[in-house]
Amino acid sequence: MRKILSTVAVAALASAGAVAPVLAEYPEKPVTFIVPWPPGDLEDVLTRMIAEDFQAKYGVAAAVVNKPGGGGGPFPGAIEVANAPADGYTIGSFVIGVPVVGDQIGIPELTPAKFDPLGIFLTYPFVIVAAGDAPYDTIQEMAEYAKTNELALGHFGAALTPTQVTLAYAKMSGFEWGSEAAYDMVDCNTLASGDADVINTTLQLLMPCLDQVKVLVALTNERINLTPDAPTMAEVNPALALSLWNGLFVLKDTPQDVRDKIIAVAKETVMSERAQTVATETGAGVYWEDAAAAEAHIAADRAAIAEIGKLLE
Repeated sequence: MRKILSTVAVAALASAGAVAPVLAEYPEKPVTFIVPWPPGDLEDVLTRMIAEDFQAKYGVAAAVVNKPGGGGGPFPGAIEVANAPADGYTIGSFVIGVPVVGDQIGIPELTPAKFDPLGIFLTYPFVIVAAGDAPYDTIQEMAEYAKTNELALGHFGAALTPTQVTLAYAKMSGFEWGSEAAYDMVDCNTLASGDADVINTTLQLLMPCLDQVKVLVALTNERINLTPDAPTMAEVNPALALSLWNGLFVLKDTPQDVRDKIIAVAKETVMSERAQTVATETGAGVYWEDAAAAEAHIAADRAAIAEIGKLLE
């Protein structure tokens, strides 16, 4: 009898083994990093470094796909990530606008309930700059000057976080811009041509004329290494402690072991010598802020942007 039962048990185990699915270890197929912007900017450069290192470490193809859709939405690349399976094979490389305000500008797919940050790894070196012959040297002196003189502001778009901060600073400082306009390119020529008296742009675009302009304030977490004398906006007005950042995101149901593998590569990449060289040369902040800190960062930014929105109504 025992022999019969034993035979039946072995047969049952063998049968179960024949039909049980074999769970492959992540990653077993190509991984896609989606950047909702055109190629070439800092988030694209650094995400490509992460993808290259991911491919080298795990031996599967890892590609960056650019899905541009405008600075103020609709972020088609982010929507593609939102609609993908929660398996870690589609990873979003998102700026602050996607997780912080995406759902507030009529894009329900980008509700915060959809995504979790793996980490934030980049702060863009945005600055507020005036021409070298401007009759003011600090952002506070500019504010006083603007109370009795019209100043034209040039920027990349009113919806962009650095522009929102710049407009809010004017309101809180008791002056109004004489005019403000968005340009496809905001660089040395914007000031030199007289199109704008003050511009909101990234430091990389000012490299050819950096010694000929006045950097009034940095819209970054910390002072920029290339312009150490320029304070951050947080130093000037703590209520406007916002920056334009980029991080990696996955869907909320993505397994933790999958997250851990992506994080391990990304963290190592951004702290590598080649990534830190990008920081040194451009003034960008390149670092790794872990998932918990990123969650708190996003919550604080949502609150700050909500207050700025009320101020600018």
